[in-house]
Amino acid sequence: MDLIVFDLDGTLLNKASQISAYTEETLRLLQRRGIAYTVATGRTRNGARDILVGQGFDRPHIYKNGVVIWNPSAALYSHQYLLSEAEINQLLTAFTDRDVTPFVFTLESNQHHGVYHPPVIHEAERRLVKQMVEERGFSVQPITALPPGVGICNISALGDSEAIAAVVQSIEVDSQLVAYTGVAIEDQNLCWVDVHHSDGSKGDAVSLLKRELGASRVLCFGDGDNDMSMFRQADECYAPENAKAAIKEQASAIIGHHDEDGVARFLRNRFDL
Repeated sequence: MDLIVFDLDGTLLNKASQISAYTEETLRLLQRRGIAYTVATGRTRNGARDILVGQGFDRPHIYKNGVVIWNPSAALYSHQYLLSEAEINQLLTAFTDRDVTPFVFTLESNQHHGVYHPPVIHEAERRLVKQMVEERGFSVQPITALPPGVGICNISALGDSEAIAAVVQSIEVDSQLVAYTGVAIEDQNLCWVDVHHSDGSKGDAVSLLKRELGASRVLCFGDGDNDMSMFRQADECYAPENAKAAIKEQASAIIGHHDEDGVARFLRNRFDL
């Protein structure tokens, strides 16, 4: 059995962060052929749920860059790699010392994510809070309401590129933490960062699913730094034209642009759909 693993933003999704009609039809063709596929994304389940519903993603999903794996059939997280209290305190200090608001993502007992944060400082952060609530359905609360002992899967932020770079530099000495960054889609002058435990990577999660699902081959598609670990684990790995240079160098081949259905067009040729 082949297992196809898709990154979402910049890969399977178009520039509107949607699955196009052409890609949607391609997924249906994969289903009819019995070809297994899933997702490995930096998003949370909240942030991906509306995109994936009705698209045949019935195998386990990899979220937060491998920090958690969601099993749709059992409606629970089957694997999770959470931050320790010491790591959380270190990260909160690293962000607040540089006037960047950290957003703490929890994994709570009801299998849902919560988001907690100190008072926001910048307008972009206020917009981010509004987006989390209105578009992604998060429960966003003050950090003073953070439940004691709750599991924390990652801490994220949006801010000035210099401030974000300083945060990343301050945690690079800790081998138990990994940080992924990128330019914000909403504002090219801002950067996002997502920090979590190094044991939770897309590569580790893909290897685990390969074993658990009994897949003989894994084909991965991705465009960013957080996809590098699963590229190393995959039997075949493909980068869209818009991918970062380092990812293209690791790819088995470079395919079409994400906003031109590059993944779907490749799959139709690859599997003669």
